[in-house]
Amino acid sequence: MTMFMFYSIWSSGVVSLRLKYAQPSTQNGRTDVNSVTNWNAPLVWEGTFDPVVIDAIYKKMDPRVAVVLFAVGKYTRFLKGFLESAEKYFLVDFRVTYYIFTDNKGDVPTIKLGKGRKISVVTIPSVNRWQEVVLGRMKWATITIDKQIRNEADYLYMMDIDSVFHNDFGAESLSPLSAVLHRGYYKNTRRDQFPYERRPKSMAYIPTDEGDYYYTAAVWGGYLEDMYRLVKYCYTQSEEDAKNDIEAVWQEESHLNKYLLYNKPTKVLSPEYLWSDYDKIPADIKVVRISQLVKNYEEVRPNGGH
Repeated sequence: MTMFMFYSIWSSGVVSLRLKYAQPSTQNGRTDVNSVTNWNAPLVWEGTFDPVVIDAIYKKMDPRVAVVLFAVGKYTRFLKGFLESAEKYFLVDFRVTYYIFTDNKGDVPTIKLGKGRKISVVTIPSVNRWQEVVLGRMKWATITIDKQIRNEADYLYMMDIDSVFHNDFGAESLSPLSAVLHRGYYKNTRRDQFPYERRPKSMAYIPTDEGDYYYTAAVWGGYLEDMYRLVKYCYTQSEEDAKNDIEAVWQEESHLNKYLLYNKPTKVLSPEYLWSDYDKIPADIKVVRISQLVKNYEEVRPNGGH
C-alpha cells in the first residue's frame, strides 16, 4: 500500500494528523528473529514496526535530538560522509544538532542541513593513543552535557564518525535507553564467550555466568538524563580503573556492557543499526541502516592502531 498523509480539522478547531497505513496484525510478522527481550523490551528489526506510524507519534512531541560525534586527528576525513548521509536518512524532519568534538575545527566541512538541524563544534585536545580517544569520549561528553547539551536536547545519541547511513534510521530507535546488538555476537554466542571484561580487578568485570547480549559502543541513545547517567558512569568507572592501573579490554564498550547488564535498556536495536562494510550481510539483516567503513587503522589511528 502506498503510504500517504492527510489532515482533517475537527469541529473544535484542533488540527489532527491522520495517517493511511497497512492494518497491523496479531498473527503475522517476523518469524526468523526474536522481536522482544526476556524483560519485555522491544527488539527492533525491519518488519517489526511501521515507520509512518511511529515517526508521526514522535513528531507530535517535537523532540530535540543531540548526536555526539568525535572526529579527532585523521578521523575528521569521515565527517562529510557521515553528515551528508545522516541528513538523508537519520531522523528526517526532526530537530537534530550534531555536536562535533574535534581537535581541528578547520576540518569540519560545510554541509547543507535541513530545517531545524545544525552543527555545534566543541574543541578538545589531541591525544597520542586511540584508546585515549575512546576513553576521552566519556569525559568530554559528560562535561559538555553538563555545560551545554542538557539545555538544548531531549534525546542524545552517541555515534562513531567512521560510519555512513544507507537507509532510514527513524523514531523507532527512540526510547529512554536504546542499545544496539553488536553484529559479531548477536546470533548464537554463549554468554561466557562474549568479549566482556573478565578481570575482577576492573570495574567493568562481568562473571562468565552472567550476561544478556553484547552491545556495541558505536551507536547508543536515549533520554538526555538517562544517557547522561550512562556516559558519566562509563567515565567514572574508567577513571577508577586508571587509579588501579588497569584499562578495560574494550574501554568504554566494556563499561557500557556492564551498565546495561544491570540497568536493562528499554529498547534493543538489531545490528541493522550498526553493520560493517567488512562483513557479508546475512539473510536476517533485511536493511542496513548504518555501516562502519573499511579503513586502514594503522594509518588513521594516532598510535598506528596499537
